[in-house]
Order: sequence, then C-alpha cells, then structure tokens
Amino acid sequence: MSETLVIIPTYNELSGLPKIVGRLRQVLPAADLLIVDDSSPDGTGELADQLASKDSAIEVLHRDAKQGLGRAYLAGFSLAIDKGYQFIVEMDADGSHDPAELIQMLELAESGADLVLGSRWVPGGSVANWPWIRRFISKSGNRYARWVLNSRIRDLTSGFRIYRAQTLRRISLDSVSSQGYCFQIELAWRAERRGMTVIEHPIRFVERVDGKSKMHAGIVAEALLKVTWWGISRRRP
Repeated sequence: MSETLVIIPTYNELSGLPKIVGRLRQVLPAADLLIVDDSSPDGTGELADQLASKDSAIEVLHRDAKQGLGRAYLAGFSLAIDKGYQFIVEMDADGSHDPAELIQMLELAESGADLVLGSRWVPGGSVANWPWIRRFISKSGNRYARWVLNSRIRDLTSGFRIYRAQTLRRISLDSVSSQGYCFQIELAWRAERRGMTVIEHPIRFVERVDGKSKMHAGIVAEALLKVTWWGISRRRP
C-alpha cells in the first residue's frame, strides 16, 4: 500500500474525471486514489467504478446523496486514517489543480510540514481564466478571513492541499460541520491555531474547462457568517 492517498470528491464530473485521473497516475504512479462520489446523476460514479476495475490503486466510495464537499472529504479522511496512510491529498476533479505540483508539495510534507497548501495568492501563485468578480470574491474573502481570524495564511480557501495524517487527528474532525470554502478555511485555521506548520506552495489555478462550477451564493454566505462568528468567539474574554 502507498503511504499517500489522493482524495477526489465528485458530483457530475463525467467528462473531467478520466482526464484528471490519467494525469495523476502519470505524475504519482505510486499513490493511491480515492474517488468519493455523491450519487452523481450523470453516471460519474459508474465511470469511477470502471476506472477502479482497471487499476487496483483506485478505490471508489459511493454516498447515497449529495451531502456537500466537507462531508465528502471527512468520509475520505476517516478512511485514509483507518487504513494507515501518512499523507492525504485534497484535489478537485475538474482539472483546476495541476497534479505535477504534488511532487514539490509532497516533498514539503515529507520534510515536516503539517499542512501544505497549493496557494493562488502568494508570490508565484496565479489564477487563469477567472472573471474579475470571481477574483474579487476570492481575494477579498481571504483577506477578510485572515483579518477576522488573525491568520497568516493567504489562501485559506485553497482546495488543493496535503495533510499529514497526524494533522487530521489533532484537528478534531468530529466537530467540523462546515461545507465548501468554509470547510477549507476551518481546517486550515484549526491547524494554524494548534501551532502546526502550514506552508503555502505557489500554484497556477486554471478555471475548469469541463462541467459547471459548484460555486454559488450559499457557499459564500456560509463562509462569511461562520468566519465572522469564529472571529467574534475568538475575541471573547
């Protein structure tokens, strides 16, 4: 068994999934892959099963309904910890994250970083094919979260990251309830608050070509409300 597990959550990613799996297997042939499908109506789950039938390093976790990104990752984290993986990777199915970046990111994790973030908003990081409003929301949201939470992390909402297994054990996953961007903020902030080493590795994020974005106003609203509440709670005597 590999010491690295890459978790890819899916919901209606039929066209993009084979491409990202192929790229990932080329870059990290020794890593294992867990596809967590939320009962996609477009057949993504069935396609994932087909990919797994041809590659013993691929496993598929089927969930009964669409329960959100956070729940998908928590299910994957639980499986990864139970099976003894040392490094757990979060990665999107839509091709926005370049698997080639994982080589350097894993080196940082193996060198002792508790959490490695693929960051768009540090020197050397960038975003391609995003409209100005999307850039504004992401950059402004990250600035606000940093200020409210007194965080030094510049890309708290990054969905491309590597955790050490011991990091996830220390974060107290049972009490995490956030979804979407807010889920990413919460876990990175928890790691930072506990004094763990968080390193941001610059990446080039490319907007998806296949499928539709899962971003919507509810995700942004949840992040704004929860981050504000955490900030208020942190400042209480």
